[in-house]
Amino acid sequence: MRAGVWGIGRYLPEQIVTNADLEKRMDTSDEWIRTRTGIEERRVAGDDIDTSDMALRAAEKALEDAGVKAEELDMILVATVTPDRPFPSVATIIQHKLGAVKASAMDLSAACAGFMYGMVTAKQFIENAGYQRVLVVGVEKLSKITNWEDRNTAVLFGDGAGAMVLGPVDDSKGILSFELGADGSGGSHLYQADDGIFMNGREVFKFAVRQMGESSINVLEKAGMTKEDVDYLIPHQANIRIMEASRQRLELPIEKMSMTVNKYGNTSAASIPISLVEDLESGKVKDGDLLVMVGFGGGLTWGAIAMRWGK
Repeated sequence: MRAGVWGIGRYLPEQIVTNADLEKRMDTSDEWIRTRTGIEERRVAGDDIDTSDMALRAAEKALEDAGVKAEELDMILVATVTPDRPFPSVATIIQHKLGAVKASAMDLSAACAGFMYGMVTAKQFIENAGYQRVLVVGVEKLSKITNWEDRNTAVLFGDGAGAMVLGPVDDSKGILSFELGADGSGGSHLYQADDGIFMNGREVFKFAVRQMGESSINVLEKAGMTKEDVDYLIPHQANIRIMEASRQRLELPIEKMSMTVNKYGNTSAASIPISLVEDLESGKVKDGDLLVMVGFGGGLTWGAIAMRWGK
């Protein structure tokens, strides 16, 4: 048996902030944002919705999709860099609200690569420690740490949550291989400063283009697969130009790459599960498909997974 996905869900705030809205707040334009990032709009959570609220709603949908009761969960892992507060963890907050009385719970911090770290951690507990049901949530309320006067970063980010229930699946599906990595020497290129998010766009771009492509190839080789075997690519939704570089490295047609950055912006740890839900609902991802999921983030961190889809 190997670890795979039993159920998946997401939550997106109702408030939409368009590029036109941002034009009124700062010196930018819809054309400038779209051509450089691919983003047209993003979701922003109101003051009455915190990170744990979004995590809870995505988790409830994933549990329903999986047919799993909260009290059956063995573990809850939450990937986030924007918790409600430093402690208690978001994972323990939603553990209580869900009624997951027997689940252990902890947060993971790997920025935009966080969901990949969470899935791989869940895989270890399922395959090596006998855990049967692990909830993994990627969630961010980046709007609360964004400097809305900084046009270089404010145009990029959005809020949202995505969740998966993982458990044992038969060998015909599930997580085939993974790669996790970090390079702390690049931490100064992307971090939370006192006045918002600082990003050295040029250096982050160069790192992301290189690492996303390399990691995608690496997990395929570990799984004994080739580029020709890939049915669908789900990259971290950070920037369309970075995503396009990953697609071209795998020599995939554009219709085989997930693309939600235009609607939701960069939701950090939440972006990959949010995108996967959309791709499942639209029929772009089907049972038996070989998926490559790959992300990068502050740290600098990265992670990739090759998975045979099927619940």
